[in-house]
Amino acid sequence: MDATGVAVVTGASRGIGRAVARELAARGFDTVATMRDVSAGEDLPMRVERLDVTDPSSIRLPDGLRVLVNNAGVERPHHPFEATPADDWRAMFETNVFGLIEVTKRAIPLMRASGGGVICNVTSSSLFAPVPFYSPYRASKAAVSALGESLRTELAPFGIRLVEIMPGPIETDMLAGSEEPPAALDHEAYRPMAQRSHDLRGNVKGSYTPVAEAAVAIVDAICDDDGPLRYGCDPMSVGLLEMWRTTPDEDLMTMMSQGWLGSWS
Repeated sequence: MDATGVAVVTGASRGIGRAVARELAARGFDTVATMRDVSAGEDLPMRVERLDVTDPSSIRLPDGLRVLVNNAGVERPHHPFEATPADDWRAMFETNVFGLIEVTKRAIPLMRASGGGVICNVTSSSLFAPVPFYSPYRASKAAVSALGESLRTELAPFGIRLVEIMPGPIETDMLAGSEEPPAALDHEAYRPMAQRSHDLRGNVKGSYTPVAEAAVAIVDAICDDDGPLRYGCDPMSVGLLEMWRTTPDEDLMTMMSQGWLGSWS
């Protein structure tokens, strides 16, 4: 697509959202960076507006909308499934799923009126692997992934294209937070797997991709009219996506599981 019209990015106060907003503006889009606390965007060279995806009264999208980047997302401490508080499930689904749904519902009529556009949903490359202790987060992202599949078909007659970005280890504050020892270490029965999981995450630290590089790949995907639904935006997620496309599902899940099972397998 041509870099014209309005682009809105949610969760643009930091990390991937902030970098994507900068890249969209650099390409020529009239970019609106949205966030819960607008003071975090005072230094951004574009319009900055308050938008909290969990507060419908704050969701105000502009006419002329051509691009929506659904980036806002949250994580919570990663406990074993049986010990994960219901409030953690609700918090992740409120932002990662229901908030995204509310913003997208309001964007679609505006995009139809603009003659089409792109809805870009940021999910996670963790969907390619049976990561232990990430059930609520992965489930929320999987819901968005399924939603995108249906909308890709449903909105095609209006010239609205769906893109799903599945980041791997991108150098962001959220990733830095995930380097902390997992909450699952506090649960004796799961401690060996939790420690192994923490060690494995430490092994990929040298593979982190700078957020500005990831943003270039994401905006390239948005502008790629003939591209697929799903994209990686860093070497690890690109490799995982290719493996997912070429390996039978059961084989892939079995192979991935071995890393966390270790001596238990």
